[in-house]
Amino acid sequence: MPFSNFGLETPILRAIQKVGYTRPTAVQAAAIPKIMQGADLIAIAQTGTGKTAAFVLPMLHQLFHFHLQQQPRGIRALILAPTRELAVQIMENIRTCGQSLPIRVAAIFGGVEEEGQIKSLRKGVDCIVATPGRLLDLIGRQNLDFNPLEMLILDEADRMLHMGFLPDIEKIIEVLPRRRQTLMFSATLPKEVESLARRFQHHPKMVQIGKRSNPADTVSQCIYEVPTHLKNALLLALLQQPKFQRVLVFARMKDGADRITNFLKLANVKVAKLHSSRSQEQRLQALQDFKDGTVQVLVATDIVARGIDIDGVSHVINFDFPVNPEDYVHRIGRTGRAEAAGDAISFVPKQDLNLLNILELFIGQRLERKRLRGFDYHAPVPAPLPGDKQAPRDWRKRTREMEAKRMAKSTETTPRKQPKKRR
Repeated sequence: MPFSNFGLETPILRAIQKVGYTRPTAVQAAAIPKIMQGADLIAIAQTGTGKTAAFVLPMLHQLFHFHLQQQPRGIRALILAPTRELAVQIMENIRTCGQSLPIRVAAIFGGVEEEGQIKSLRKGVDCIVATPGRLLDLIGRQNLDFNPLEMLILDEADRMLHMGFLPDIEKIIEVLPRRRQTLMFSATLPKEVESLARRFQHHPKMVQIGKRSNPADTVSQCIYEVPTHLKNALLLALLQQPKFQRVLVFARMKDGADRITNFLKLANVKVAKLHSSRSQEQRLQALQDFKDGTVQVLVATDIVARGIDIDGVSHVINFDFPVNPEDYVHRIGRTGRAEAAGDAISFVPKQDLNLLNILELFIGQRLERKRLRGFDYHAPVPAPLPGDKQAPRDWRKRTREMEAKRMAKSTETTPRKQPKKRR
């Protein structure tokens, strides 16, 4: 089925052709006709299946239709997303698909100054892409007029609820007109999302592509049973293989992401990190460097596991095994996108074997067990990772020596020899 069968306006079809979209994905083919008919919708599909375009294209069609009718400009579409990175990505998608349309869009999210966002709103916009917290803050202090609103879109609805945004979403919906079209897009359908749909949607249509809990079929999954103290050594050994070209490494906590990043830097691996303590500028720069290929590895927490579309990710490595099975599905969904093949590797120490069992029950399959040839799985406990405040003095000293040598090499100078330790 070509995109022209959906009845989209000609400028949108031209933009689609210019971008290089040849045919709609399964979720687009199922969802777009229902949205064009004005129905409320719940769309459940695996990550990397084109959910963003599934709501952006019909939304742009509707906004352009209002423009052709010469109706006054107003906030007619509101898109809520769980993270600022996803909000930026949605904005980019809207600008790409609506590049020849007279549509104004504003992005509202935290981590940056409010002044520029407020100015955009005062100029008049047709669509807002926002994270719930910042939008609710502006609603409380600015006179935002949502009376013209026609469409509300909740992207990554399950993730927003998992992050605790339900109270904010409820307060936002209270100020919206009741007569509107409400669309919910999600990778999974937990009970919380079903409850939200019953409360805020009117006889929604359901679109479900694939099994609710399964990752994309294009992702090859395996695990390495490895002791915790050897995970960093195994990671480095894998990264030295040629096929590991663009690798996304997931850590459970921010400090863990910092330690992994420091370790890889000392091993001369080009790496960037992404977590909630990084500034908005740092986060966007890390994503851009990873997309451009400036760095080989992006170390991240689950902040990027949902919705972020990064082309060409060859491998996802779960350095820390996720506690929540749904987080696993979203993490590995960062590879194998748009029908491309990808590999997902998980490190599983003995203490996480129970989490592995829960995951395999959740996805309904047993993951392949692998071992890296030539790697010593029985090596003794090495010194802690660089940056560990609990590291013994000799390891901190060794770290300083390694860093000094690296800096000296870059400036073509010889590092000063360390004095011998007195007995």
